[in-house]
Amino acid sequence: MHLTGRFPLLLAAGVVPVVALSIAGVDPWLTLGGWLVLCLAAAGVDAAVAADPRRVHVDRTVPRRALRDSRVHTTLTLRGPQQLHGQLRDAWQPTAGAPHARAVVHLEADVPLRIDVPLQPRRRGELVSEFVVLRSVGPLGLAGRQSRLNVRGAVRVLPPFTARRHLPSRLARLRELDGATSVLVRGQGSEFDSLRPYVRGDDVRSIDWRATARAGTTMLRTWRPERDRHIVIVIDTGRTSAARVGDGVRLDAEMEATLLLAALAVQAGDHVHLVMADRAVRARVSGVDGEKLLPALVDAMAPIEPTLIDTDWDAVAAHVRSLTVRPSLIVLLTAQDEATAARGFLGTLPGFIARAHVLIGTVTDTGLAAQARARATAGEIFRAAAAEQTLSDADRVIQAVVAAGADALTDGPEELPPRIADRYLQLKAAGRL
Repeated sequence: MHLTGRFPLLLAAGVVPVVALSIAGVDPWLTLGGWLVLCLAAAGVDAAVAADPRRVHVDRTVPRRALRDSRVHTTLTLRGPQQLHGQLRDAWQPTAGAPHARAVVHLEADVPLRIDVPLQPRRRGELVSEFVVLRSVGPLGLAGRQSRLNVRGAVRVLPPFTARRHLPSRLARLRELDGATSVLVRGQGSEFDSLRPYVRGDDVRSIDWRATARAGTTMLRTWRPERDRHIVIVIDTGRTSAARVGDGVRLDAEMEATLLLAALAVQAGDHVHLVMADRAVRARVSGVDGEKLLPALVDAMAPIEPTLIDTDWDAVAAHVRSLTVRPSLIVLLTAQDEATAARGFLGTLPGFIARAHVLIGTVTDTGLAAQARARATAGEIFRAAAAEQTLSDADRVIQAVVAAGADALTDGPEELPPRIADRYLQLKAAGRL
């Protein structure tokens, strides 16, 4: 049983008979008690006459997957043997972005009623609603019945892949490298494409002397980037991935960089492997190519959240070796902001470099540089000192990474994904992939 807003109004209306009868000499306390009994009896009768919500059957329609921050349309279909007027509330968690207001229900007997419940999820992972709460109201509108109806709904919220907007321009550059235009490149390990006459300024090392002898003019070999390379992307899900950068956490930006690079590599004919790990492997995608790769990646990434522990880089390196592939490029998406804490990572780095070319991408807070320059007040001076120390520590780690023979890219959450994609294209153009 539940009471509506009309019930306290009915109680307040009792002031009139209490005052009127007290003037006539009747005990006001007796009048008040009688009015309370009358109100409670009316509410009890109203609730008893109200339709039973337990007899209502509810069906739910929910998409299996949706993108974060996008509109998701879900529906509830109600059917019951009797007329019911009341309200309904769906039990989604707050991050699902469900409406705060209860839906008004006017259900006719044996006539299905469809209620739309729009969602706008604000975080990745599994969103679940185990039940709905249905209230019916009696004919007087004073009270009614309430019941919980178990009808489960679940939707997996995927990374939004906002970096997709950078893909068309990178694909155009990839087509140039792949020979779709007249732009052809040469580099160590590149694949032979065709012969053409020598033009002043060409690399003389590409001259094909046998073809020159046959043609009677200087002929040059042209090359195209190699295909069928293996790229291993490692996302650090340890404590550093929980740091906030921009409007989200570092892990979300690392996922965006992974999706952009994977989409580009698939078009280049390369194989992509994903490992998300800290002290344990949280997700792994391997052996998936073509159009199935991106759906597999976002599905694996969706439920992963940062863990507040340090990453075991020896275990990560061992897992990369267990992929039984010879990678051409290993991309480590992590944040090593302090030299002492990065000691384990730097110790493991030579093992990665011995197997492939290594690219380390770090999502950083681009506002640190501005904080380091602001010194108008005492508080700003202290924040500037902390920002300078953070930048100095990060720079020391980057210098150690470069000295070990790896590439290091550091930028904000919006800028890092296209920079990693550009570096991948540069390696293709140079024939190093």
